[in-house]
Amino acid sequence: MPAALRIVTLPPSSKSAPSPLGHCWEGGKLGKGSRVKRPKTSSCPGQSLVSHLLTQGPELGLELVFVWNRDPGRMAGSVPPSLQLQNLTALGERHPDLVVEVAHPKIIHESGAQILRHANLLVGSPSALADQATQQKLLEASHQWNHAVFVARGALWGTEDISRLDAAGGLQSLRVTMATHPDGFRLEGPLAAAHNSGPRSVLYEGPVRGLCPFAPRNSNTMAAAALAAPSLGFDRVIGVLVADLSLTNMHVVDVELRGPPGATGQSFAVHTHRENPAQPGAVTGSATVTAFWRSLLGCCQLPSRPGIHLC
Repeated sequence: MPAALRIVTLPPSSKSAPSPLGHCWEGGKLGKGSRVKRPKTSSCPGQSLVSHLLTQGPELGLELVFVWNRDPGRMAGSVPPSLQLQNLTALGERHPDLVVEVAHPKIIHESGAQILRHANLLVGSPSALADQATQQKLLEASHQWNHAVFVARGALWGTEDISRLDAAGGLQSLRVTMATHPDGFRLEGPLAAAHNSGPRSVLYEGPVRGLCPFAPRNSNTMAAAALAAPSLGFDRVIGVLVADLSLTNMHVVDVELRGPPGATGQSFAVHTHRENPAQPGAVTGSATVTAFWRSLLGCCQLPSRPGIHLC
């Protein structure tokens, strides 16, 4: 879902009207001064984001100005008609400052560069950047129109530490394993036909670039890791996708990194283990939805400068 936000330059405590924000999800769009019933809590990042913007945005100086969904019918009853954007190509008419995508990598492939003509972009599907042509188009559009590409870190724990270690030349290998119940996967291509060989099956193990096209909604944490460690990137960061029948309500992410051997022959190493509660069959864990909201607030505080930036 992409979303667009216009952010006020006044502090949140100002009595002035908040700036308009735009939002695109597999849903709709909301406008300034609209009164909308708060949706029930949901593990869907798009619905949750709209709810947060409507209830908390004004006091933070943020205003939702539109919601777009590939299926307009899904906005019925939850998004006021005046806030529903029927055609994504018309987003410039809403004058957003930030467009937030939380729909599917395909939106970034097809419309990311065009969005950057009008606003900064927060990418909620980092797996889209595994496609080299897409990443290059975003970089070119970012510099041409002087807008930033922000990428949400999602479920990746320790993003700043990975980036700092990589920048210092201290990162030799990085491996991200994501395990959950098979019902939590949305797989395509050859992975869609993969069969579990037991209670715990490794569906994929290899470069993250090779995984993203076939698990676009289940590889975002790995894609964020590849962006956090550009010296390794999508071709050298290893992603492992595991189907585990015991994880009916949990997403488990293990991040293992290692530096080059030192003078003693020993290497610096870190292993983090993250257990994220999730509704049965959900693609996104509950803590990840919260992390995305924090990423949105974080990128609103960052300067708008060309390039790709994790937040």
